[in-house]
Amino acid sequence: MKYSNPIIPGFYPDPSICRVKKDYYLVNSSFEYFPGVPIFHSKDLINWQQIGYCLNRKSQLNLHKAKSSGGIFAPSIRYHHGYFYMITTNSSHGWNFYVYTDDPAGEWSEPIYVKQDGIDPSLYFDDNGRVYLTSDGLPHGIYQSEIDIKTGKLLTKPKLIWKGTGGKHPEGPHLYKINNMYYLMIAEGGTEYGHMETIARSKSPWGPYESCPDNPILTHRHRSGHPIQATGHADLIEAHDGTWWIIFLGVRPNGYPPCYHLGRETFIAPVRWTNEGWPVVYKDGTVELEMEAECLQQYPCKTEDTRDDFDSPTLKMCWNFLRNPYDKDWSLTDRTGWLRLKGSKITLNDIDSPAFIGRRQQHFNFIAKTLIEFNPKNEQEEAGLTIYMNNRHHYEIGVTRLEDKKYVFVRRRIGDLSVIVTKEVIEDNNLILIIEGDKDKYTFSYKLSSSPLKTLITGETRYLCTEVAGGFTGIYLAIYATGNGQECACPADFDWFEYIVK
Repeated sequence: MKYSNPIIPGFYPDPSICRVKKDYYLVNSSFEYFPGVPIFHSKDLINWQQIGYCLNRKSQLNLHKAKSSGGIFAPSIRYHHGYFYMITTNSSHGWNFYVYTDDPAGEWSEPIYVKQDGIDPSLYFDDNGRVYLTSDGLPHGIYQSEIDIKTGKLLTKPKLIWKGTGGKHPEGPHLYKINNMYYLMIAEGGTEYGHMETIARSKSPWGPYESCPDNPILTHRHRSGHPIQATGHADLIEAHDGTWWIIFLGVRPNGYPPCYHLGRETFIAPVRWTNEGWPVVYKDGTVELEMEAECLQQYPCKTEDTRDDFDSPTLKMCWNFLRNPYDKDWSLTDRTGWLRLKGSKITLNDIDSPAFIGRRQQHFNFIAKTLIEFNPKNEQEEAGLTIYMNNRHHYEIGVTRLEDKKYVFVRRRIGDLSVIVTKEVIEDNNLILIIEGDKDKYTFSYKLSSSPLKTLITGETRYLCTEVAGGFTGIYLAIYATGNGQECACPADFDWFEYIVK
């Protein structure tokens, strides 16, 4: 059958996967966004539905003033004796830790910290009851220790077990036992256009490790111009029918020079094993947007509603905050059927948590709309929609008060440059803000209740891409409010939000 990559589009990087009988569970990095580490479920490896977050309490996830692309780095998920374990790195506070649960869609434990340096930690539960923790470290290479899974205590000192094949930044390790051999798979080359996945094996989890003669087993570093680039940071899984698969991150660049703004996304490919016992990814270690493979029986997921009317007392699973939110800044109950944001002095430019509730942009071609009621009382108070990459790269369409008049405006923030590029006086308190996107540009429009749609201006996607903005994240579409250095005198109310794929 045919299936399409990516299987989870948008900013869902660093995937890790585990299986429990015929059910599959997948987690991704979340960086400075809260809740952290989204978790997905599937019965067929192709169709995935989010079921929750591993880190949904501030006691689990401290993101206070975490820098852009700080916070949660590459998680790993494993299942052992009735419990799921997710281990990760909080690069801003606390470093390496794991949480566990018997219900992946429910609440996870408080963090158990482990004193092993490096990032990208992964757990392996051996047949003999031992638990191994692998991570990257300095000097550059993959380090491993044995730990007590109940306490997180290191039972052995971390040992360098493999340096990789010579690519920069050996990281993202996963240990497996397959046919009585230990396989160590890692990412090399950096999470950039030279990214690749390599593998080695040994009779002992401590090595020495023999490198696969066909390394790298997955890379697109030689496929300039291909619509998928930067493939790597992978995890292997044996399906319940005995077939093997690899999940990994990749990017979909646009234009020339190539750049990408949706972030690093989750892809999948089938794996076969040679007579010599080495894995081969798809046909030759490369993948396509449209794949052909013998897949499991398909179980399509429920389609996500395009519109959120904010009728529930809790937010839908797609929504995230920027760092740990301040509870006073938002409410779904102050005005029934509306999302209320109370703008604080914190702005989108600050390394803090503004009044901001966003969802990932997952498609090149989309329309995002919201109906806002906002009557700013003081100069510089504003609220609206933002296209947000990080605190130095974002666009807004919103409502503000300037020189004692109310305006709808569009602003571009690109590095050190921040300017309102257009504004128009409005009288109504009720209007619809619209952002329409394609591969090359965003178009900003608005509609008053008694007037036709009015297009204001466009902004290039290129200036929000990773190659310009830096970092490891992708684009968010967010509702926001701010007093730009002061508390807003009145709240901004949003009746609904709509995300339509074109």
